[in-house]
Amino acid sequence: MLTHTTSKELFERAQQFIPGGVNSPVRAFRAVGGQPLFLKSAKGAFLYDEDGNQYLDLINSWGPMILGHAHEVVEKAVRDALPGSLSFGAPTRREIEMAELITCMIPSVEKVRMVNSGTEATMSAIRVARGYTGRDKMIKFEGCYHGHGDSFLIAAGSGAVTLGVPDSPGVTKGVANDTLTAPFNDLAAVQTLVEANPGQIAAIILEPVVGNMGLVPPAEGFLQGLRDLCTKEGIVLIFDEVMTGFRLAKGGAQELFGVSPDMTTLGKIIGGGMPVGAYGGKKEIMNAVAPAGPVYQAGTLSGNPIAMSAGLAALTYLNEHPEVYTHLQQITDKLVNGTRQNLQQLGLHYTLNQVGSMFSIFFTEQPVTDFASAKTSDLQLFGKYFHEMLQRGIYLAPSQFETLFVSHALTDELADHYLAANLEALKAIHP
Repeated sequence: MLTHTTSKELFERAQQFIPGGVNSPVRAFRAVGGQPLFLKSAKGAFLYDEDGNQYLDLINSWGPMILGHAHEVVEKAVRDALPGSLSFGAPTRREIEMAELITCMIPSVEKVRMVNSGTEATMSAIRVARGYTGRDKMIKFEGCYHGHGDSFLIAAGSGAVTLGVPDSPGVTKGVANDTLTAPFNDLAAVQTLVEANPGQIAAIILEPVVGNMGLVPPAEGFLQGLRDLCTKEGIVLIFDEVMTGFRLAKGGAQELFGVSPDMTTLGKIIGGGMPVGAYGGKKEIMNAVAPAGPVYQAGTLSGNPIAMSAGLAALTYLNEHPEVYTHLQQITDKLVNGTRQNLQQLGLHYTLNQVGSMFSIFFTEQPVTDFASAKTSDLQLFGKYFHEMLQRGIYLAPSQFETLFVSHALTDELADHYLAANLEALKAIHP
């Protein structure tokens, strides 16, 4: 039985000075119950908490650590950059090298602007799309998370053409009026929204593979249908590839599915573990960004030299070692297929969704294709499963509505260890 005495003490201390004791809500373990672990270090496929416990990591910092923790190539790049100063607030060679590499790996991105987070990237992309088109409204999808910008914290209305309502205090009705929502994978609903708002939609933004309601892949033809609709109506199609960029393929989900957006937002892997984001797209759209154009966006730490060094090292490694993606696919297939066998052996109701090195288990017997179907999952059962896995040294996302991310550091032997723990945990929660 693992003990977490130090983590408990730290959480009690943290709540006195940090809202909820954490700096990002899901870390509080509210969705699964119990108290969060406070981590101290990580190496390869493993995490270590303040109580000295070891865990096999299936979150990998929510995706960035695709090569595993403390990868020697990334660490060396950071060490080499440190003596040159932590920040300049001025242009550097590394920013050019990063932009060149991104545009090489993602052909739809002809120009790119570096920022400091995925949220900053999506907020900026929407502003640019509005400035470029001269239109105000945007369409997003229920269950797709694009950071905590006001425009994105909008819930669906009661009908397909109903305006959104604020989903968080502090988001104004005025902002909500410009945000329209549709169910993911429902192309007809999107067409209805566009027809109901002729000439008013600046952008459609989506995660091409959703990672924020658990993993939900696009239905066949859905992405291409959006592409065709946006081309016809002069709408900017934005793929939020903060999670999927450089993970599902060198060129992200858009390479995997063969559909090119007008703009792309990036984060996570692009920083090699450092806080980095980016947005980019067609030249004619990106040339609207100041100082080339009238749409203002700025950031003191954008293109930070240490962050650029870490990100360049990670992306260069991925670009030069395509076998990483082959291994990620194989090892994730092993995890998913083994988990499916365990679930079938015990007769538990489940749905397993996987795309590349991302996957989710839903405790529901119906297919999960959108947010409504994801919400049919048995959340109480998931919470029990999470804690049973944690006690067996497996660190999962502490929410039914998050995705697992596999790293290149995961070996066949570690996959076997995961599956053995998975079977034990499932037996423990079996009704």
